[in-house]
Amino acid sequence: MDIEETRLPGVGLRHELAIRGGRRVGVVSQVNGDRELVLYDQHDPDACQAVLHLTPEEASTLAELLGAPRVTERLARLREQVEGIATEGLVLAPESPYVGRTLGDAQIRTRTGVSVVAVVRHGEVSPSPAPTFRFVAGDKVIVVGTDDGVAAVHRLLADG
Repeated sequence: MDIEETRLPGVGLRHELAIRGGRRVGVVSQVNGDRELVLYDQHDPDACQAVLHLTPEEASTLAELLGAPRVTERLARLREQVEGIATEGLVLAPESPYVGRTLGDAQIRTRTGVSVVAVVRHGEVSPSPAPTFRFVAGDKVIVVGTDDGVAAVHRLLADG
């Protein structure tokens, strides 16, 4: 799918894409954090049929609704495409020694060879979390690696 990006000086950035049936949809990301979801007129690509003004929180919630299942679907397809790769979502138990600690503290990749590709918290996906990402109980840690490596992460997060 092709996405067109246009810089809007003093405003922000606009991304547009064509959806099924030739309709065009745009997202304007303003410098103040607000977002506008734009549905362009089917017969006049320069005219807007509808504009929804979204606060940062509303935009984040909408992205979560649209994006979280997509991350899960992509990981499932990756598992099917690459033999020997395991993708798992491991839930961090309240008694884990890593609750309140950072991803860097866990040294998951160094200790197990497994990559943390995302963390899901209350339905919100944090893709490619930084080493400073701090875990809380109930986080679903999405990892990719060998079956043995994934088992090692499970033990690490449970026992330290």
